[in-house]
Amino acid sequence: MNTVSLPAILQLNIDLTDEQFFELCQKNGELRFERSAEGDLIIMPPTGSETSDRNAELTYQLRAWSRQNELGKSFDSSGGFRLPNGAQRSPDASWVTMERWNKLTQQEKERFAPLCPDFVVELMSPNDYLEKTQEKMKEYRENGARLGWLINRQQQQVEIYRPNKEVKVLQSPKTLSGEDILPGFVLDLLPIW
Repeated sequence: MNTVSLPAILQLNIDLTDEQFFELCQKNGELRFERSAEGDLIIMPPTGSETSDRNAELTYQLRAWSRQNELGKSFDSSGGFRLPNGAQRSPDASWVTMERWNKLTQQEKERFAPLCPDFVVELMSPNDYLEKTQEKMKEYRENGARLGWLINRQQQQVEIYRPNKEVKVLQSPKTLSGEDILPGFVLDLLPIW
């Protein structure tokens, strides 16, 4: 019997409208889908339990900060966004200012919000490819993200993405500052490492 070996993340070129892509995501909630700016459908498996636990911690800390100051809305990895370049992405955690969020219509809020979050985080799982995740972080930056963190647990590194700046790499930081984008937010990385 022949076996087929598939990559951890499957990328297919399927021509879908935004509406068809939204329906596909809604009907297959057990899978995570994204779409590249070129229209490639990216199918990602659910994360393992360890990554899910750490992602929940990340989302929890961001949400707690966001609820205290009410400066914007925070989102978990299920939140989809349609970026200005046409890609449809779901960062592991993200945040949008209340000013930008309130400009959206109710229908835009209920679907994939047509904007790039102000802040995005990608937490690498064992199935992720570093180069592909770095490309995604650059895409967020090029589409308007003002701050992005790529957390690489295996290397104990964080890459910080800001507009018009070189990527800054931190080795084993204990905390990360939200800087002036997320004033007062400090992510405790100890439960995530």
